[in-house]
Amino acid sequence: MSTSTENKEKKQPPVILCIGMAGSGKTTFMQRIIAQLHAEKTPPYVLNLDPAVGSLPFTANIDIRDTVNYKEVMKQYNLGPNGGILTSLNLFTTKFDQVLDLVGKRSTSVSNILVDTPGQIEIFTWSASGAIITDTLAATYPTVIAYIIDTPRTTAPATFMSNMLYACSILYKTKLPFILVFNKTDVVSHDFAVEWMTDFEKFQEALSHDTSYMSSLMNSMSLVLDEFYNHLKVVGVSAVTGNGVDDFFKAVDEAADEYETEYKPEIERLIREKMEKEEKRKQEQLSKLMNDMKVSKGTEVPLGGVSRDEEDPEEIDDEDEEDDEYDSDENPLPSASKYPPSIRK
Repeated sequence: MSTSTENKEKKQPPVILCIGMAGSGKTTFMQRIIAQLHAEKTPPYVLNLDPAVGSLPFTANIDIRDTVNYKEVMKQYNLGPNGGILTSLNLFTTKFDQVLDLVGKRSTSVSNILVDTPGQIEIFTWSASGAIITDTLAATYPTVIAYIIDTPRTTAPATFMSNMLYACSILYKTKLPFILVFNKTDVVSHDFAVEWMTDFEKFQEALSHDTSYMSSLMNSMSLVLDEFYNHLKVVGVSAVTGNGVDDFFKAVDEAADEYETEYKPEIERLIREKMEKEEKRKQEQLSKLMNDMKVSKGTEVPLGGVSRDEEDPEEIDDEDEEDDEYDSDENPLPSASKYPPSIRK
């Protein structure tokens, strides 16, 4: 067997993390790409991390609802819907090592690992559970972020800019290959969005129709995000008709290669630095402990807080003189009773 064939067999399947706002069509998009992979006889491994979803249009290999009862979490912790979802995911990530073990057993027989997430995307912008999920998956598998956007709702410049800012925050939080997926292109084409991202003047022209105070802010933000757009892969997909799904998987393959060449070395470097810092901290604590426990050779351990060596030499000489003045003939009692108790009459 050739070396290239062995490397191909050992290659890990890419992880596709589907993130997006509520109503952007993440679950329907997941259903479409899962159906295509099964049709191509390359079944994926599917994880559902949305504890509040009523029913799934696909079968999940690992479902958070089998582990955490979302409504019970809301009841016990006195939380609302959003707080219940965040807390449920936090509880689930405490056992994420077991999830990785299950995924690892099937990783050699699946084409992709697909992860459906809740619509509360703040999980991946500031929550600890989002960082745990992305970091642990990215440490083992080529991990790609697929940010799903509701195309019909981004035709307004303000909504488009809001989505781009969310995408930017998730990108710099996860530090992983990123794909912008404009969903529902069967309703509205995503060409306008691509044009706004590639041609600054076109977006300025769209902003000229907006006379509100937001216009100047979006104008400034578009200049900031211009560099951000250069590092993104953009695809248009219709989860209903299936148009653009092939382009999406091509973008995933490119992003997985980008992970291997650019992101993986950086992740490994960060892991090494973290381990070195942890080892250095342990050594410092051990040295401090040994110094605290160290006792000079021949030094008595003081019971009253001051050792014999630390006492004043003059006080020691006075005590010795008192001992010399004591005459055993005048007081025949043992030395321990130099001052005998008074005798009762």
